[in-house]
Amino acid sequence: MCKVLKVSRSGYYKWLGRPKSPRQERNEELTKEVRKAFIESRQLYGSPKITKKLNRDGCE
Repeated sequence: MCKVLKVSRSGYYKWLGRPKSPRQERNEELTKEVRKAFIESRQLYGSPKITKKLNRDGCE
C-alpha cells in the first residue's frame, strides 16, 4: 500500500499513531450532534432545519 501511495513505511506508521487534532475532535462532536438531531426529528429534517436547531440549542 505504501508503494501505491508513494509514502515511506515509517511515515505511514508515524501518521497512524498521531493523536487527533482539535479540529478533527470538534468535527466528530458536531457529527454526533447532527445525527442526534436528525434521529430526534424522526429523520424528517434536512440540513437547514438541523442547522437552525443546533444554533438554537447553542451548538457552535
